[in-house]
Formats: sequence, structure tokens, C-alpha cells
Amino acid sequence: MHESRGEKIFGSAITAILLLLSFIALIPILSVLSTSFSSRRVVDLNLVTIWPKEFTLASWNYMVFRPELWKSFFLTLGSTVIGTMLALLITALLAYPLSKSEFRWGPVIMVGAVVAMIFKAPIVPYFLTVRGIGLYNNLLVLIVPHILNPFNLIIMRTFFKQFSKELEEAAFMEGCGYFRMLFQFVLPLSKAVLATLALFYGVVIWNQFQHPLMFLQDPGLFPLQIKIRQFITDDNVLIPGAISNANMAYNERTLRAVTVIFAMIPIVTVYPFLQKYFVKGAMIGSVKG
Repeated sequence: MHESRGEKIFGSAITAILLLLSFIALIPILSVLSTSFSSRRVVDLNLVTIWPKEFTLASWNYMVFRPELWKSFFLTLGSTVIGTMLALLITALLAYPLSKSEFRWGPVIMVGAVVAMIFKAPIVPYFLTVRGIGLYNNLLVLIVPHILNPFNLIIMRTFFKQFSKELEEAAFMEGCGYFRMLFQFVLPLSKAVLATLALFYGVVIWNQFQHPLMFLQDPGLFPLQIKIRQFITDDNVLIPGAISNANMAYNERTLRAVTVIFAMIPIVTVYPFLQKYFVKGAMIGSVKG
């Protein structure tokens, strides 16, 4: 389809604006990244902007060989992978029957999901409930509270409603049950929404801060975000007994920059592989009735 001159100008203007906004959004990240690769001297003098000065890997060499950082990383990675897979399974098992008009309790459950999405539980009763079921100082608190999100449930339910009833009826006539229909036919055709919700669930679990802060007291159970907070707020944890050593090629600012970038790398790495499904899944799940 041939574009008019006005449409080309409009498209170019939108592209330029989006590129400018993207660059503005990247400035803080570039600043932190540059700090992590700069020497202590230039950082102390506030000479670093968005490009490293006196390039050095000293801060990275110091941080990546800290066992407590890797322990927190693998705790977070494991909880994110397991939690995301479990969340997708639970969401699919609930969304599929809710997408069927013959399921008479569907409207009632959907009203409950919308209410749960709008009205959050008060902190104190929520804390007492979670502690009462044995999740206090338990690694499962990183997973269990996140295995079902009402908003994601609505998206997957709406996505499932698009499937052809004739195809399902034909499969049922061949002896296919609901579970087999879901796992052998519906889910393999739902890669777009599964990838989209995997990203939603994964980002929430990876970046969670409030739950581990409330329910985990053992430093050995701290996930990556809490460990980073510990590094940022406690200089003695970051550089034990060595803050005043002027011979070091790094300081607390460069090391904190490393931990922030370190925590971002996995999500930034995974996102490009899910991007092609992201818009399609979100749009279909949100727009179709």
C-alpha cells in the first residue's frame, strides 16, 4: 500500500520521538553501566556520565567472585524458573474451564478474580496468613504467593475463548478428554499468550522485594534483590573493613553499580527471545471478547 507524503512525515516524526524517548529512558542505565566500568578516582570526582572513564574491570572482578552474590542469584533464578512454570500451569488449568460457557460457576469465579485484582489484601492479615501456613523464613514464599495473578488469568481466559468450538467438539467425539484437549491441542497453539504471561510472571518473581523483605530473616535465604539492597545500604557488607583503603581500584559506588547491572542481565537477555510473542499475546488476550 502506497503511503502519502503526509503519512511518511508522520511516521518519521513518531519514529524520531520514540527513539528520543528510548534514549532518555536508557540514560540512567548507561550511567550505572559506565560507573561499573570506571575507576574509583573518576567516580569520586563525578566525572562519569554515560561513557566509562579510565576503563577497568576491577569492580566486576571483585563482585563476580563473591559466593554470597552467586548464591542469591541462583536462589532467585531457581524460584523464577520454578515459579513461572508452576504459575503458567495453574493459570492454564483455571483459565481453560473459565473460557467455557457451559461452566456455570465461571461468571462467579471471574467476579472474584476481578475483585481480587482491584482490592488488595491488607498487609497485617496477609502477613499473618502467610506466616500461619508455614511460609515464614521459607524459600517457598518466593514462589507460592505468585502462582496465580487475576490479571494474567483474565488474559489467558480471553485468549482461550478464541479457539474453534467445532475443533474441540470433533476432538471430544474422538474420545479426547478435557485434560488431553488442553495439553495436546490448546496449549501448543497458545505460545503467544504463554510467552507473554511467562514474561509477566518471571519479571514479578525475579524483581520481588516486599515478600522476601517481610518473610525472610535468614541472610542465607536472601534472593538477589534483597542481597543488592544489603550491598547498597551496608558498606561493611560490600567491602568488609576496607572502605578507607585508597589503593583500591573500586569503591562502594562502582560496586553498587555492578550489582544493579548484574541483576538486570538475565531479564534483558531473555526478553528478546519472547518479544515476538509479547505484543501478539497481550493484544489477543486483551482485545478479543
